[in-house]
Amino acid sequence: MNNFGYLLERNKSFAAQQSASGTLMPSLPRALPNVKAIVIGCADMRVDPSHVLGIKPGEAVVIRNIGGRITPGLLEELGLLGRIGQVAGAIPGGGGEFHLIVLQHTDCGITRLAGDAALLTHYFQTQKEELKTKAVTDPRAAVAVDVALLRAIPALPGAWLVSGLVYDVATGLVEIVVPPGPIRTA
Repeated sequence: MNNFGYLLERNKSFAAQQSASGTLMPSLPRALPNVKAIVIGCADMRVDPSHVLGIKPGEAVVIRNIGGRITPGLLEELGLLGRIGQVAGAIPGGGGEFHLIVLQHTDCGITRLAGDAALLTHYFQTQKEELKTKAVTDPRAAVAVDVALLRAIPALPGAWLVSGLVYDVATGLVEIVVPPGPIRTA
């Protein structure tokens, strides 16, 4: 059996366990109020936020991209998610605390692109002079930069919490770089 076949077999096992316990995902309008967080993480296959943070289905939306960075493309995705919630009649965090979590990691592949300014300026849709502010080679500084960027977006509800974490691929532990706090204080 090839890798694809193994994945399909794992899916059959997953579906059987979910169906047996009655935990298949509910319809969209009922699913959204269960969401308590949006986790922005890296696409690196060693760093799946669902596994790293023990997220169960319905607890969080996980968005992954190269570096787990706040990019114009990611901001567009957040906007679309917000619109989906409006259409479905559900507002994330409408029934309580809601959390945006930026999760980056050590030994990230994006650090290897630090010398390719043209590629990175395109990815971040920024000017070459501004690229150093993205802190591509330092995950702790990058998390702080990205949390600050989220805090500067007026469309995000000020009462939502935002935090920044760095996952250490060597130890498996998460370090709090930016503790949870409101996006904006009154």
